[in-house]
Amino acid sequence: MKKILLCCLMAVMALAVNAANDNNKKKQAEKKTVVFCTDIDCEHCAKKILNNVPVLGKGVEDVKVDVPTKEVTVVYDAAKTNPETLSKNFQKIKVKAEPKK
Repeated sequence: MKKILLCCLMAVMALAVNAANDNNKKKQAEKKTVVFCTDIDCEHCAKKILNNVPVLGKGVEDVKVDVPTKEVTVVYDAAKTNPETLSKNFQKIKVKAEPKK
């Protein structure tokens, strides 16, 4: 009887771990990264972008600004936004941004 209970408990635990792994994989699949070519030319412009991350839209998880190459890398949730919306939202803070090809 103890062996049967132990086997059932282990099976339930294995199913729970598997379900948790599936949820993590789905969350990772929804995250996307896009690099924008921008018109920034100084650290002030970079700070303006970093201080206005909420303006870029819901789902933006990380923003990295590289002033010398004039590139902005955005990690976002694909279920909540897309590159076109992000480009429009950059215009709200007066930054021209186009997704890099």
